[in-house]
Amino acid sequence: MSGSQNYINHVALVLDASSSMSHLSGKVVEVADQQIAYLARRSRELEQETRVTVYVFADKVECVIYDKDVLRMPSLKQLYRVGGMTALLAAALKSQRELAQTAQLYGDHSFLTFVLTDGQENASHRCPDAPSTKPRELVEAVAEMIRTQEDNWTLAVLVPDQMGKREAMQGGFPKDNVAIWDATSTQGLEEAGQVIQQATEKFMVGRAQGIRGSRAVFSTGAEAVNKDTVKAAGLVPVDPAGYQLIPVARDAGIRDWVVECGHTYRTGGAFYQLSKSEKVQAQKKIAVLEKKTDRVYTGPEARALLGLPDVEVRVRPDHNDDFTIFVQSTSVNRKLVANTRLLLML
Repeated sequence: MSGSQNYINHVALVLDASSSMSHLSGKVVEVADQQIAYLARRSRELEQETRVTVYVFADKVECVIYDKDVLRMPSLKQLYRVGGMTALLAAALKSQRELAQTAQLYGDHSFLTFVLTDGQENASHRCPDAPSTKPRELVEAVAEMIRTQEDNWTLAVLVPDQMGKREAMQGGFPKDNVAIWDATSTQGLEEAGQVIQQATEKFMVGRAQGIRGSRAVFSTGAEAVNKDTVKAAGLVPVDPAGYQLIPVARDAGIRDWVVECGHTYRTGGAFYQLSKSEKVQAQKKIAVLEKKTDRVYTGPEARALLGLPDVEVRVRPDHNDDFTIFVQSTSVNRKLVANTRLLLML
């Protein structure tokens, strides 16, 4: 393929339209429309072509938009109607089977699908789109399909609880491609939209670096941050003379601890270790530390590595033996957690 190959992204939203979603139906449209507007903007900025497909599912699975240029997408207002049960497995199967028939000529094609559901599978065995009437066989069919998908396919799902996560993983969804959202409120749905946006950002930035698919779209752990992805993202280590790592011996305010350790506190010059799930604002810088060498990488590429879009999103620290994530603090009283480290830019 020539160096100036065309990146073509096929992004699909597979949306639960069962009766239990009725209290959120207006919000689903709003969040989906926002996601499409975001995709359109990033496609222009990254010079990638993006085509969008939308499926809705209840008792049966319906494709309401197929592989349409993201710059010409209508609102989903007229297309999303709720009512019925939850044919989740049939929706996963039908969406992937039909998308697999899309031509992949002349260009670097990649497929990214997000399934959003607020409940457990309960209708696929009766669904005309399902290949079997036996629930067990359906789960196996999904697992087999995911296992045999090419490396340019990414399939992710948002479920309402731990039980949903367990079911999704039994159905073959990679653990880091399953996220839990709060299906009880519009706020929860808004946050789910941010999670999807973050995953999409990571995907699109990765595309430009030659990454074709991911089994860790919702992760900040070792699958997402490792030697290979750090290198692919173009991260350059900071000069060791330019920073210092300070152990945090007890819970303390950030400015107090910096001063107590004999340094001057400059707003924005200190980075705390990400130790729990929290919101990170659009302007906050990220630094990544390689544990073995204490080498630090920062810059806009570090945000891109985690898929952080230019809006506030929630980030959680996933298990990673080799790298630690640090977040810039812009306050003076940010609480530091004992037994973490503080990164001070000199």
